[in-house]
Amino acid sequence: MKKVVILNGSPRKNFNTAMLLKEAQRGAESVGAEAEYFNLYDYKFKGCLSCFSCQRKGSTTHGVCAIKDDIQPILEKCVVADAIILGSPVYFSYPSGVFRCFLERLLFANHTYMVDKEKGGLKRRLDRIIPTGVIFTMNCPEELVGRIHYDILMGESVKNMEHIMGYAEGLYSYDTLQFNDYSKYNCDLFDPAHKKEMREKQFPKDMERAFELGKRLVEMKF
Repeated sequence: MKKVVILNGSPRKNFNTAMLLKEAQRGAESVGAEAEYFNLYDYKFKGCLSCFSCQRKGSTTHGVCAIKDDIQPILEKCVVADAIILGSPVYFSYPSGVFRCFLERLLFANHTYMVDKEKGGLKRRLDRIIPTGVIFTMNCPEELVGRIHYDILMGESVKNMEHIMGYAEGLYSYDTLQFNDYSKYNCDLFDPAHKKEMREKQFPKDMERAFELGKRLVEMKF
């Protein structure tokens, strides 16, 4: 049975990002995978501390960050998983801080500074491909994404995952609902009627895409 690790980098456990991740989990489980779901905000941890234990000659970290804290067991699960799916909302043009901290810990321990003389570029530490999906949710309408460079900013996380894990793809959910009731908040930037319409018409399509993402990653063969 294939193992899938799913990581929620949002502080909200039941809203946009979590909903899409849980749908991706359903997709993975629909084709027989066993999925474990983690809310990263439940754990106490920091980003990379630049101790370089993972890069030392003779290192025995085996792709798992040497820092012993709450997420070390999750990192151990990631490097032996058959697929990984991560998600984050977009805050001030970037994924959440917790999401970034987790990526630092996961990626740097599996990164190398060694040149691959046969294929070019840098050698991969992992000896296999772990298909990875990265889900981003944002208030930003799709038509503004290129203008404010969200495609590039979010794309960097996907690109880094692809380099380290061997395969990655991004799923972007635009113009998402931020509040269930906009009348309770100081917020006249958004049109509540438009947000409601997007929730009813577009978000279900994003949920379908998330389901298919989870299913597709499990079924991939390399």
